[in-house]
Amino acid sequence: MAIVMALPAPIAASPAAGPQVSGVPVDAPECRLCADAFGEKAETPLRIEIRSGLTFGRMALVSEADGRAAIKPENGGMRQEEGLVDLGGMVFTGEVIITGEPHKPVRVDLPSEVRLRAPGGAEARLTEFTTDLPPVPRLGADGVLKFQFGATMTTTRGRGGDFRGRIPISVSYF
Repeated sequence: MAIVMALPAPIAASPAAGPQVSGVPVDAPECRLCADAFGEKAETPLRIEIRSGLTFGRMALVSEADGRAAIKPENGGMRQEEGLVDLGGMVFTGEVIITGEPHKPVRVDLPSEVRLRAPGGAEARLTEFTTDLPPVPRLGADGVLKFQFGATMTTTRGRGGDFRGRIPISVSYF
């Protein structure tokens, strides 16, 4: 018997929470993340906007083993690697916009693992995060850097569900 699961957008920030850098409100006094690696204070604090989270669409488990699917930021496509069959639906890479000091290099950190949970108690995890960022990301002349990210989702013990979670993304001047 196949279990259908929809995997909507795990996101890093809620628009209602306001702009944050590594969980610290941008408006907070004494922005500790507004300095570069040499301790020089940047004129413009960094801001992160999450345009879209990861969405894996709809899949069915075809066995009681773990299932794996991956979204790659290079082409936005998804592939099922083990135990899952694609049932269609929209698939989206995560999209992030960073604004700050023009031409400044930045460091972007994604987690090594994120736990996702479904209302019925099932769990999945996101690992192997990838981005389309260059080796040393740099804000453009307009102070903006856009990038996409993907990850591998693994279901556990053949349990499906409507999985959700948050992906913490931190950004600092390099």
